[in-house]
Amino acid sequence: MKKIAAVLSVLVSVSAHAATLYTAKEVVLFDPEAPFANAVLVEGERILAVGSVENLVEQYATASINHQFEDAVIVPGLINQHDHPLLAALMMATDVIAIEEWTLPGKTFPAAYDAKQYQELLSQYIAEKEGAAYFMSWGYHRLWHGDLNRNMLDEISSTLPVMIWQRSGHEFIMNTAALKLLDINEAVVAAVPPAARAQMDLAKGHFWEMGAMAVLPNLLPLIANPQRYEPALQVIKDYWHRAGATRVVEPGGLTFPWLMDTQLKVLGQAGSPFRMDYILDAKIIAKEHGIQGMVTPADAIVKNWGSDNSRYYPKQVKMFTDGAIFSQLMQMRDGYLDGHKGEWLTPPEQYKAMFKEFWQGGYQIHIHQNGDLGLDFLLDVLEDNMKAFPRQDHRTTIVHFGYSTPEQVERIAELGAIVSANPYYPVALGNMYSDHGVGPERSQPMVRLADLAANEVSFSLHADMPMAPGKPLFLMWCAVNRMDPNGKVVGPDQRVSPLQALKAVTIDAAYSLRQEKDIGSIEVGKLANLTVLAENPLTVDPMRIKDIKVLATVHEGTVFPVP
Repeated sequence: MKKIAAVLSVLVSVSAHAATLYTAKEVVLFDPEAPFANAVLVEGERILAVGSVENLVEQYATASINHQFEDAVIVPGLINQHDHPLLAALMMATDVIAIEEWTLPGKTFPAAYDAKQYQELLSQYIAEKEGAAYFMSWGYHRLWHGDLNRNMLDEISSTLPVMIWQRSGHEFIMNTAALKLLDINEAVVAAVPPAARAQMDLAKGHFWEMGAMAVLPNLLPLIANPQRYEPALQVIKDYWHRAGATRVVEPGGLTFPWLMDTQLKVLGQAGSPFRMDYILDAKIIAKEHGIQGMVTPADAIVKNWGSDNSRYYPKQVKMFTDGAIFSQLMQMRDGYLDGHKGEWLTPPEQYKAMFKEFWQGGYQIHIHQNGDLGLDFLLDVLEDNMKAFPRQDHRTTIVHFGYSTPEQVERIAELGAIVSANPYYPVALGNMYSDHGVGPERSQPMVRLADLAANEVSFSLHADMPMAPGKPLFLMWCAVNRMDPNGKVVGPDQRVSPLQALKAVTIDAAYSLRQEKDIGSIEVGKLANLTVLAENPLTVDPMRIKDIKVLATVHEGTVFPVP
């Protein structure tokens, strides 16, 4: 026993000598039994100890002490659980005309609250780009900005290729010059599968959901070539760092080699202030390899791609049920006030076959859902597979979670599913959709976070950047306050506490990704992923959470100050 004690003593001494003690005003811990902490001891990439400065200095006398955070608050490294590098980076490279102001690195774009403001800004931006190779704008939404089609865009410019990228990211509206530039014509439309063709209107230059995906290969080489895409990725990299992120994940990562290699070059190398990880996109795998047996090529992609700072998560995949909420194409039980219909992103029978294949292959399945009818379908398929092929701890993740009912929340709990929610939906859309979408009874309580908590369903928060700003503190603010731009609280009964919201962008986000053993909380043995804030988000006025200054991040033991 004496020999063992001597060896342990030497190991502690060596460990402490190589360690750095970071002091703080406070360290936020989630263990209610834990005493007050104001220091974290980091060795290499891991946390060696957490506690009071006095105790840790006494216990680890040879550790170096770093006081740069002594007036700040250290929280677990914030997690951007669901963002899209391609969409976010390209959005930042467009002229944004959206329903809210967007402050991006180097420029602030004013909001357009109505059709007149939208048309004025669109005409101005197009005029400034005359003579360029093309013009693209992101952020259009019909309910605020009025109708838009090919002929209307031709009237603004018949020579400059104009592409309007709808707010959802799932729709494009193009003028004649853009269709010609991208070689999108009647022959192209006729060649796509019928389900996608039904979501195209060439005469109006309008492509949505599966129709938009069908023309995306024509568009990507133009807007995401390396010369354009690499600088855009550098901008979003800086944006996410300033937001305090120490882990960014894209569920539904595209597998196009040239695209992923560019992202790996910018976001996936050592020295980045965060890890950039991915979850496979089921529809891409199915298109390239067919549904039967597609687990094998999916496993191969995960095994053969990545770097030390970027990878696909093994045995995880993203699927899609119904259409985008920003397009009002979610599938709703009782339809829409104006009588239009929602859309399916994956034909239902194809979805069932894909789900079964990945379910029996042992995959955790993350599923895009927005409408309550889409949620019915999702839960029915999950229940059928649970009965036919029972699994424990499957963590099937309902992604976005726009519209639901209290009964559906209870069913989610019974089936053992979890939720990754977008808390910006009620803030941005709740009141407009109450009046012009599906009515207040369904729209006011959208994104039922409090109901999830009451039913003990694990939930995380995400931005789906660029659907919402990719800032975890802003997401916390949305979940805690649910306040729209006019100062009205949307669905007050669905607000959650600051503690629940902080967990939803840290430990519960880690749980949704099966990363909770390594990240999400400040505990001995976990990766030293920390976010350093000027104030404690659990004790400030809840209305100020989104305005807390991010001072630095610590990514796997390395400090990255925020400029």
